Amino acid sequence: MSVTLNKDVDENRQGEAIEMEGKKPTGKKLYLESYGCAMNFSDSEVVASILIDKGFTTTKDQTDADVVLINTCSIRENAEQRIRNRLSQFNKAKKQRPGMVIGILGCMAERLKKDLLEEEKLVDLVVGPDAYRDLPGLIEEVDGGQKAVNVLLSRDETYADINPVRLDKNGVTGFVSITRGCDNMCSFCVVPFTRGRERSRDPHTIVRECADLFEAGYREVTLLGQNVDSYRWNMTSKGEIKDPEKPTTNFAQLMEMVAEVNPKLRIRFSTSHPKDMTDDVLHAVAKHKNICNYIHLPVQSGNTDMLKRMNRGYSREWYMNRIDAIKRIIPECGISTDIISGFCGETEEEHQDTLSMMREVEYDSAYMYKYSERPKTLAERKFEDDVPEEIKQKRLEEVITLQHEHSLKINKAQIGKVEEVLVERVSPRSEEQMLGRTDRNHKVIFDREDSKIGDYVMVEITDCSKASLRGVIV
Repeated sequence: MSVTLNKDVDENRQGEAIEMEGKKPTGKKLYLESYGCAMNFSDSEVVASILIDKGFTTTKDQTDADVVLINTCSIRENAEQRIRNRLSQFNKAKKQRPGMVIGILGCMAERLKKDLLEEEKLVDLVVGPDAYRDLPGLIEEVDGGQKAVNVLLSRDETYADINPVRLDKNGVTGFVSITRGCDNMCSFCVVPFTRGRERSRDPHTIVRECADLFEAGYREVTLLGQNVDSYRWNMTSKGEIKDPEKPTTNFAQLMEMVAEVNPKLRIRFSTSHPKDMTDDVLHAVAKHKNICNYIHLPVQSGNTDMLKRMNRGYSREWYMNRIDAIKRIIPECGISTDIISGFCGETEEEHQDTLSMMREVEYDSAYMYKYSERPKTLAERKFEDDVPEEIKQKRLEEVITLQHEHSLKINKAQIGKVEEVLVERVSPRSEEQMLGRTDRNHKVIFDREDSKIGDYVMVEITDCSKASLRGVIV
């Protein structure tokens, strides 16, 4: 039995098809495709596990599927349009297989259930991110001629008891979800409305999952959440203890627990929120060699007034205090960020403040986007999307150009150094080369020699581009 996952992370990843063995075949064939953030791909592994347990087999060919599911992203408008285009393609295939069930999962499912199900009639099945356990029964409803919907959000669902089927191709790096939902209510973001309130997963189930991954040959895990720094087990958001009879765990403590699984298991985490990035998290990174010296700390804008409109909960000065703490406590730490160009009311001065912050920090890399208004958000209700498209594009291009300069500068500074690299896969450039990453999250391409996927190798950096390093094994 196989499971298929087409990946398109942050609109920069190419499609991939993967096979996994399953059990108890029922004759129904599943085609599963995912878009968006790492959380979506982690959720797809949960979905695959649930359906495999019910006996579904899968196909790499969507035209041969009985059930087609898309795990969707609703963060940006162009992502939604791409998914609509895919649904149209699936509906053409359905004309050749009238019994085919087409469904959407995840963020877009919750937000556009009525449009896609009733008005555009593109799908038969709509399932939100907290209702995946109901998928087998909902698919049966569709088989019975009904449309099926469950987009109810939960205050306690974490899927902690489900052992996800690993859909990643290399068997070396894996995602482990530690929180679900978000309480931050940034004015531009739909996540609190599509994924619900924040809740943390039992730390012992997280440690067990990481240990199982290591035993299965994985050498790196990424702890996932909309805001990993706010992880609190048996604590309220205010730090109050829920059950005095049970131990409490914060994010720094959780990371240390995972780091102790095995010194050869690398730990990454994403995403951090600046307002919750405390020094104890940074000290945990500095203390453990196998917690990677890399932090993704989204700034969104370098202007304090803009950050207030975005409802980010911090000022420019607060953010820079956190950057200074990172550089002081973890001197060789790689730092990346998210930046939005053209948010509501953005002035040229506010845009220039973002550029000046980029120059002050010098990020290793960044995810950079034009603002697109999302329904239900505070920004839609309170602000006008008033920055002309051509100005958004111009400012975004300036941000991208500056980031490329910084990425190239940082990569050039690595030339001559010897870095420990975890080998992840064969390089797409050549079968004779391998690709891996340093703990600072820099991609490195090098001649394979005797190295194998999953090995740690020492590589001397000899050359670079803005996107990657090149080197030789020493």
